[in-house]
Amino acid sequence: MLSTLPKIVSKRAKRRGRGLGSGAGAKSGRGTTRHQTAREKVPLHFEGGQNRMVKKYPLLRGKEKNKSLKPKPRIISLSQLNTFKNNDVVNLDYLVETGIMKSTQKHKGAKVVANGTLDKKLTVALPVTKGARAAIERAGGTVQ
Repeated sequence: MLSTLPKIVSKRAKRRGRGLGSGAGAKSGRGTTRHQTAREKVPLHFEGGQNRMVKKYPLLRGKEKNKSLKPKPRIISLSQLNTFKNNDVVNLDYLVETGIMKSTQKHKGAKVVANGTLDKKLTVALPVTKGARAAIERAGGTVQ
């Protein structure tokens, strides 16, 4: 009957490093390691006093780290411009109004590329590629 009762006392943790008389002194369960690795935490990049590996390659450490990141513009294809009406002025605000761009992307800007065909006569007030400019002007529109 007593052997079926649940244990309520757990085994105490070993107190290591508290002298030779405790039975868990000396190397305190760290194997045969001695010196620095036995006594404190050593960072992974530490190489015993010589220069770290990272310091040996300064270009890998600092190359292009301080370059400013330019936000890339949103790409708008000619086929997306076909959804507008004739003689519309296409600019960033109009793209946000119509839902082609989100207002959070507005600071990045937009660029029109020559993917697809354009059938509408539009006035585009955005940066465009050479192929897109030719297609817009072929359809009777203008680029500002």
